[in-house]
Parts: sequence; C-alpha cells; structure tokens
Amino acid sequence: MGARYALYYAPDTDSALWQRASRWLGRDAATGEDVAQFVPDGLEPDHFAALTAAPRHYGFHATLKAPFQLADERSEGQLLAAVEKFAVARMAFTATIAPQILGNFIAFRLVGASAEMHALHRDCVCDLDNFRAQPSALELERRRKATLSAEQDERLVKWGYPYIFEDFRFHMTLSGRVDAEVQRRQLLDAATSYFTEDCGVHRFASLCVFHQPDAASPFTIIGRFAFGA
Repeated sequence: MGARYALYYAPDTDSALWQRASRWLGRDAATGEDVAQFVPDGLEPDHFAALTAAPRHYGFHATLKAPFQLADERSEGQLLAAVEKFAVARMAFTATIAPQILGNFIAFRLVGASAEMHALHRDCVCDLDNFRAQPSALELERRRKATLSAEQDERLVKWGYPYIFEDFRFHMTLSGRVDAEVQRRQLLDAATSYFTEDCGVHRFASLCVFHQPDAASPFTIIGRFAFGA
C-alpha cells in the first residue's frame, strides 16, 4: 500500500485537550514524536501501551473522510489547496463532547446530535472525493470481511468506505478494541477523570489533512486549515 491521506478533525495542537490526548496515547501526531505516556492507576505501562497502540498509530483525531490514496492525476499540493478552499468557506461551530464507550472501545464522542458535524462529514466525503483513487480489489475484499449491508457495500464501491452518512459516528478514539466489559468501564472511568477539564462545549474551527507515507508508518498532520466563513 502506498501513501495515504485522510481528512480528520483534530483539536488545535496548542490546546490542553490535544496535549492531554497526546500524553494519553503516547504520541503527538503534529510533531510525529513519541511522548511520555500517561498511565491510569491500576494499569501496567506495557498493558496500557498495548491498549492504545491502534489510536496511537493514527493520532488523536475524528475521521471525516477515511484514509485514501491519491488519484493518479492529483498531487499532494492540489489536495492541500482544495482543503484550504473548502475550509475557508465553512463556519466554526460548537458541540458538547465527553469520553464514552462506543462498541468495544473508548472515545470522545458528541453528547447529543450535531447537524453541523454531520454536514461537515458529508461535505468532506462528497466535495473532495475527486482526489481519491478507486479502491483496489484487494482493498474491497479486505473491507468485505466485515459484515456489510447492501447499502454499505454500495457506499464502499462508490465512496471508498462503508461507514459514512447515516452510519457516521463522530469519535476521537482513546483505545483499541477492549473485549472485557469491566476493563472498558475501567478505561472509561480513567478517561473521564483524566479529561475532566476537556469535557463540555468544544469549538470546532478547523480541518486537518493527515498523511501516512506507507502502511507501516503512523499518520501525521501535514496541513491544518481554519474555517473562515
């Protein structure tokens, strides 16, 4: 797999939320550097590092348009310019967030519905799709290992990712898969305590482009574009 790009929401890198989340994950996706990892009480450092390995690889973010390879006729510079133009035309908005359990993992989620967030997701998927290369047969096969509905499979073929639009769930991931309910609850309690000052009304005022040079490398931020409308 070659280089991939993604459109993510990520808090401002000088914000307390970003700094705390980077310490929780053990990596700062803005600098690309590992940082000393916070470890919740009752967990061993190696165990907590394993629990956070997946989100550490991607960096603290919420997916708006899932990772994709560039179309052959497109360049990184063109993508960054288009995302900047897209962002300038949008308005900042606020929504309430807090750590919650989502399936088998822990994440910051919205507390209540946000029409603005769903519109941002929809427009990122649709308005910038001409930069995305079509998924390979291998990628389609990999995605189809999960049980997809007929509609999700249609979205996979058309948009490159099945869990969009009605299936979109805003989340900034704080753990990998945690199968034991008691441990999920333990992690949620730890996250709620650690991120106490970050819960509540959050201002969404920018959009980031993340980049992954190859499948083995982590994602890093290569562009942040403020909403300007």
